[in-house]
Amino acid sequence: MTRRPLAWLGALIGGALVLSVPGHAQTQPPQRPPSRIEAIPIRSTTLTGEEFLRGGAPGREAWLAGELRLPPGATGRVPAVVMVHGSGGISGSADLWARELNSVGVAAFILDSFSGRGIVSTVEDQDQLNSLAMMVDAYRALDRLSEHPRLRADRIAVMGFSKGAVAAVYSASERFRRMYGGERRFAAHIGLYTPCNVRYEGDTQVSPVPIRLHHGTADDYVPVAPCRDFVRRLREAGADATLAEYPNGQHGFDSPLSAPLVPVPTAQSTRNCALEEGEGGVVRVAGTSEPYVLRTAACVARGAHVGHDAAGEAAVKAAVKDFLRNTLLR
Repeated sequence: MTRRPLAWLGALIGGALVLSVPGHAQTQPPQRPPSRIEAIPIRSTTLTGEEFLRGGAPGREAWLAGELRLPPGATGRVPAVVMVHGSGGISGSADLWARELNSVGVAAFILDSFSGRGIVSTVEDQDQLNSLAMMVDAYRALDRLSEHPRLRADRIAVMGFSKGAVAAVYSASERFRRMYGGERRFAAHIGLYTPCNVRYEGDTQVSPVPIRLHHGTADDYVPVAPCRDFVRRLREAGADATLAEYPNGQHGFDSPLSAPLVPVPTAQSTRNCALEEGEGGVVRVAGTSEPYVLRTAACVARGAHVGHDAAGEAAVKAAVKDFLRNTLLR
């Protein structure tokens, strides 16, 4: 039976050139509401990780939805950002980010990859939906938004948080775009606390657009070190990629809806896993022939932390808005 889009949105905890980030900026949340809000259905496909990497699998049809918020006073066509949530699904933090994007004249599309699939959270069980499958959702959102009469098809970026940052960052891969994205490209890729611990075949061959990663150095859920290595490899391959580090940033440091340090004892974390893609789309433990299986892998840990850092929140929101002004609004 085909599932139709839910009526919607429910309740985001996830989620090299290293930039030094000052820690004393203050956030001034914009107060003006969006000029228009639309709920847009998205037809996508659910794939396992191996199916995604092998390519050619039909997958299972999935009807999803997203909320488009046009900036206050917007006239004509405007740029947009597809927002891809983390393991906890959509929370109030997505609303705050949408307001920040709207404040600089950029539309926000809050994509819900969970509700249409009957998923509430993958914090305790990431096998419910592979992070790579959410990339297909992001590409299908790009297709729909590119046809929207109020949006600029050549100025649609993607921003993801933790699990959703896999979709946002790795959708820059030319290999993955050819497999699932068609002719269209995102105008920019932004990842907050991105899991960078899997080396995919050809992952440094990316679209000629900027890639920006933002990560807290105190993150024990998704550590920053693999992203340092990934950004270094991207830059060596000629990509426009940077990593900004936030010295007091826990996982989810950008959300003021969280306390400074919150234990998540049941969270699955791959912080100890170094992984790489092998033959036939099989992900294995790096340097071995051992297939990686989330439920049984010895490197998978239980328990991590999330937490808000006011200085980091102010700095990352200022950095993202400046970046969008210089890319989507130029």
